[in-house]
Amino acid sequence: MKFRRTLLGLAMAATALAFTNTAIAQSNYKAEYKMSLVLGPPTPWGMAGQIWADLVRERTQGRINIKLYPGVSLVQGDQTREFSALRQGVIDMAVGSTINWSPQVKELNLFSLPFLMPDYAAVDALTQGEVGKRIFATIDRAGAVPLAFGENGFRELTNSKKAIKSPEDLKGMKIRVVGSPLFSDTFNALGANPTQMSWADAQPALSSGAVDGQENPMFLFTVLKMHTVGQKYVTTWGYVADPLVFVVNKDVWASWTPADQAAVRQSAIDAGKQEIALARKGLVEADKPLLKEVAGMGVTVTTLSPAERDAFVKATRPVYEKWKATIGADLVNQAEKDIAARKK
Repeated sequence: MKFRRTLLGLAMAATALAFTNTAIAQSNYKAEYKMSLVLGPPTPWGMAGQIWADLVRERTQGRINIKLYPGVSLVQGDQTREFSALRQGVIDMAVGSTINWSPQVKELNLFSLPFLMPDYAAVDALTQGEVGKRIFATIDRAGAVPLAFGENGFRELTNSKKAIKSPEDLKGMKIRVVGSPLFSDTFNALGANPTQMSWADAQPALSSGAVDGQENPMFLFTVLKMHTVGQKYVTTWGYVADPLVFVVNKDVWASWTPADQAAVRQSAIDAGKQEIALARKGLVEADKPLLKEVAGMGVTVTTLSPAERDAFVKATRPVYEKWKATIGADLVNQAEKDIAARKK
């Protein structure tokens, strides 16, 4: 009887110690965690952050509360500074763009190689396979904890001048691009005049005609009503896709209990799956209702034939080869192999 009482006492002590350790760990939790986003709800990108935050709050019983900061407002709207701010602790969490983080993590330029990914199955082959694992290891070494992939989608071309069906159609055309040298190289190779500017600056430039066109995922065309800023022509060429990455600052991650870490990770995975479905809505169905909606705005929508697309592929191949060396030939070769073996 005495022995049993001793065992019971030890068990109770161990339980009490576990509760105490958990309480101590949770005493280090912040009252609120800052999540950085470029776009807020109702865009798929913004919904990714909202769904993640809601799931985390629910699954941690309110121990981890997250506030969304869209417009990259934590870094004064400078998208290319987001990853650095995340490493430094200015930002606790983010759903970030592989394009925006590529200046700090060169391997992320993989997804911006022109015409690497011909379809959504190719995107999935990379993010859900060996390449995705390697990318996550690279992000981890760069100073953040990657948890899941989301998607901003294929970036399509719009302009105010004419239907774009060949590289020759782009010659001399002033196109707004994101702040990445790879994008500038790509449009220079096509004979266009790429102009790097924020979206806030791009809107009045498009309205006035100072800039002819831009490239972005199709969901943004309707959200931002691009037809009202002169964008009367759309070419769906799928030249690059932009996966999103759910990440947490390393110090913040280390401050959470293993159980809460697991909850945050699974919440990111679940939110990523939901967000990818939202990003592809209207584009994966046979009749592509999103393109029909855009055409209904009085916009001319051009879909390239395989031969027309090949002309763009050929024109940008030198850029592809140049950046392959920068990104890492081994990683690019793996990506090409995985895409070739994908299930369509």
